[in-house]
Amino acid sequence: MTRTLVTGATGFLGTHLLSCLADRDVRVLVRGSRAVENVESVEGSILDKKAVESAVAGVEEIYHLAGKVSRDPEDVRELYRVHVEGTTLLCRSAKAAGVKRIVLASTSGTIAVTEDGETFPDESAPVPLKLIGGWPYYTSKLYQEEAAKRECEGGPELVILNPSLLLGPGDQRVSSTEDVLKFLAGDIPVIPPGGMNFVDARDVAEAMESAMRRGQPGHRYLLGGPNWTFATFLERLGRMSKVKAPKLKLPAAMYTFAGQAVDALYRQWDMAPPVDRISVEMGRRFWYLDCSKAERELGFRARDPYETLYDTVAYIKKELLGEAVLS
Repeated sequence: MTRTLVTGATGFLGTHLLSCLADRDVRVLVRGSRAVENVESVEGSILDKKAVESAVAGVEEIYHLAGKVSRDPEDVRELYRVHVEGTTLLCRSAKAAGVKRIVLASTSGTIAVTEDGETFPDESAPVPLKLIGGWPYYTSKLYQEEAAKRECEGGPELVILNPSLLLGPGDQRVSSTEDVLKFLAGDIPVIPPGGMNFVDARDVAEAMESAMRRGQPGHRYLLGGPNWTFATFLERLGRMSKVKAPKLKLPAAMYTFAGQAVDALYRQWDMAPPVDRISVEMGRRFWYLDCSKAERELGFRARDPYETLYDTVAYIKKELLGEAVLS
């Protein structure tokens, strides 16, 4: 049986991927005491050379999910270390150990972000560096992809997956579903003027398993669900959760100015702002995408978006807010 290594196995996407690999010989690289039941665990971070070398020993394939999600500009160094330095170390160690294939989880934000929402980028789209250059998370993920491609030249085979915003049940750390939690708590007072795409983490996990078998080496695959304006998303989320959606919608320029002013004022008071500068800037852009390549080559299919929204809200209400599951 092929031995498989999973990094980031205790995260939102990682837990769903492990469910897809339940019948495999799986090893996980985990930090601290986060051992995973019924799976061989190697303790250490993605930045620990000895732990990484131990984790890749005897492995034929790797799912690389380890990462950090943050919109805080002060996390720029940590994001670079985890995504770029950690990925470089993993790929070099994998090459030395004779690993055959790596599937890397990146983000659609390294490809599919536009100003106007009139285009739906696919994998051939140019890197939107002018847009994402000031957003540390997305720039670090872009550099992560480049590092992985550079280090895997000549082997192992590398396949990159670029999912949009992950939703669905099981996000214990609220790393991806934070905005849904804010909505349910009434902390989104204004409708962002841009648009978004989201995808169920369970569908992405299945696509990762398919990419290991069917993905073309050296290729990337966008994964996504519906392309909705933020207004549509919040209205449908409100209808689903029975929480009143915001009504106020500002012009893009006014929305940006107001958000930046609030951010600056709160930081002057040494307080966490209710909305940060980067989230405001992201909210006026369009995160639409075309995932037809993944549908053709990986058999990817996004489930009904209403099922994803329902399961996301139900999980947050029950597990994080202590409220009754939706009826």
